[in-house]
Amino acid sequence: MNTIVTVTGMTCGHCVSSVREEISSIPGVTAVNVDLASGRVDIDSDTTIEHTAIAQAIDEAGYQLAS
Repeated sequence: MNTIVTVTGMTCGHCVSSVREEISSIPGVTAVNVDLASGRVDIDSDTTIEHTAIAQAIDEAGYQLAS
C-alpha cells in the first residue's frame, strides 16, 4: 500500500531524517521517501496505516501534517 502525506516545517536534511525515522517506526511501514522541497512524504506499507499513527509520528519528529 502507498500513502502520501504532506509535512510542513521541514527545512534541512536533519528534518527529513527525523520524519523518516519516526514514520519508519510505525508497524507495517516498509519504506519512507521524503521530498524536502515539497514536503511530500511517500509511505509504503504491508497494511493500511492509520492516519492518526502517521500524524503522531510526524508530531513526535517535531513537524505537522499539512491540512
